[in-house]
Amino acid sequence: MKWTDLISNCRLGQEHRHPERHDDRTEFKRDYDRLIFSAPFRRLQNKTQVFPLPGSVFVHNRLTHSLEVASVGMSLGNDVSRALCKRNPDYLDTLVPEIGQIVATACLAHDLGNPPFGHSGEKAIQTFFTEGKGCYLKERVSPEFWSDITRFDGNANAFRLLTHSFKGRRQGGFAMTYSTLASIVKYPFPSYHATKNKFGFFTSERSHYTTIADRLGIPMLPTADGHERWARYPLVYLVEAADDICYEIMDLEDAYKLKILTYDETVAMMLAFFDEEAQRHIMNRISDEELTDPNEKIQYLRACVIGKLENECVCTFMAHEEQILGGTFTGSLIDNISTQPREAYVNCTKVSKARIYKSRPVLDVELSGYRIMATLMELMVEAIDHPDRYYSQQLIGRVSSQYDIDSADLETRLMAVIDYISGMTDVYALDVYQKICGISLPIV
Repeated sequence: MKWTDLISNCRLGQEHRHPERHDDRTEFKRDYDRLIFSAPFRRLQNKTQVFPLPGSVFVHNRLTHSLEVASVGMSLGNDVSRALCKRNPDYLDTLVPEIGQIVATACLAHDLGNPPFGHSGEKAIQTFFTEGKGCYLKERVSPEFWSDITRFDGNANAFRLLTHSFKGRRQGGFAMTYSTLASIVKYPFPSYHATKNKFGFFTSERSHYTTIADRLGIPMLPTADGHERWARYPLVYLVEAADDICYEIMDLEDAYKLKILTYDETVAMMLAFFDEEAQRHIMNRISDEELTDPNEKIQYLRACVIGKLENECVCTFMAHEEQILGGTFTGSLIDNISTQPREAYVNCTKVSKARIYKSRPVLDVELSGYRIMATLMELMVEAIDHPDRYYSQQLIGRVSSQYDIDSADLETRLMAVIDYISGMTDVYALDVYQKICGISLPIV
């Protein structure tokens, strides 16, 4: 792959249009602004990140997480673009200096496709078809479509949200630039060629990804089993790194605020990213700044860790630029950073799995969210499969006109249900669940 081909401001669905511009924003900045002001991005404020939506203690939701990931992504992209231009000054006259903006925009979009209640919501959609009442539909849809819905994934759904032409929306969905769209496809292959439940795009959006890959020069990789897999778009590694850094380190801070981890435990885990000399320097800085509040100390340590990991990932990216462009780089950037910070990160991951993700508040949200999502799936799928029934008509009447819920094609109707439910916020999903189950009545 070549950087001059990889960075393109061509827009999906508007390849032959040259709209008049009234300001000096780059096309990639337009992508960023388009996302910031979009309804799907705004809805992230009411979607769970890890912990329940805030009560007296404010913790991260999908919106604050996405903004933080975009901030780190901007730093990663800017540092990489500067390093690339220093290595090859000819890039200064190309779009390579825009890498920071592209990565930041992709970071804003990376969680757009996540359903309510996070991974629990994903599992509810998947298992409705594999373990629940939706099993009978397997014989009535194509194998590719069945693979899509039984492996439903927020990553693929984000790509669909940005590229699918829902009713009343322009051709090409959000009409984002090719480079922005390629940057969010973490797993560049369809569901029916996935080894696990992770994949990059649904069958319905495969043609969009093929168009983008061809235009940007992303090659198809040879595989022993003949499966369809493209090389990873290089900027995906930076988006992934920004996400990895933020969710792991910010989850530690949230766990401390919620008293799941003690102050001493949190400090020890964060200092472990640094050698002894750096640890002394950091603690001296805390003293010099006269930070006496434990929360401020944790915040300072968190900033130091994020800065350390950002620098490590930039160095790793540049050290492996040739392999990344050749499609032969394996693992994530975090997997390949230097030993001490990598081991500290792995330890954080272990603690998170044992202490944070299995804590009672998190499990309670997952259990409740799973039940809400499973019930919505059951009722809505039954409605679109028997649309002539009275109750079905009432349920279908609640669905926005942008979803093709009345299509004559079963697969289109099923996908419309998934689009509708996965686009809900946690609060809205709970509200709809309570109303259609007769638990609560609307107050006029």
